[in-house]
Amino acid sequence: MKSLKAFIIPFVGLKIGKHLFEYKIEQAFFEHFEYEEFNNANVDVNVELEKKTTLLELHFKVSGWVNINCDLTNEPYNQTIENEFDLVVKFGDVYNDEHIDILIVPHGTYEINIQQYIYELIVLAVPTKRVHPGVEDGTLNSDILKKLEELSPKIKEDKEKEDIDPRWNTLKKLLTDK
Repeated sequence: MKSLKAFIIPFVGLKIGKHLFEYKIEQAFFEHFEYEEFNNANVDVNVELEKKTTLLELHFKVSGWVNINCDLTNEPYNQTIENEFDLVVKFGDVYNDEHIDILIVPHGTYEINIQQYIYELIVLAVPTKRVHPGVEDGTLNSDILKKLEELSPKIKEDKEKEDIDPRWNTLKKLLTDK
């Protein structure tokens, strides 16, 4: 996969201290990753890079919305998302990204690509069960919802009216005869 140049941070020319990078993520970003779960996206990403003498600390903060389809009704809706992540970039002999929040890059590296971290932060901020807000509060009028209610099993209101095998009544007496 080709990297997007906007997400490559050349940290060699930066002074020691904090630096802020802001990104506006839209649907084209996810098309680059061939991720087709979102219909549309509008996410703001703030990356605060703190350059120290021996390492870099990055603090990612994403907020915005993605347009996804509801799992129950397949109706599209805007899901608000927020997520944060801290990454420490250290320098070593070889590239190593085995740890979740520590990245080791070889000595002599002068830039870091953060597009994968932004992509994962946004995708992981979306809930696993996607339910349209109209389903939860009952304001969504959908043919699928009506059909689901029609086909759902009916709960019996009176348990006493259920037909119980008389042999069970005899066994219940054993529990109370102590």
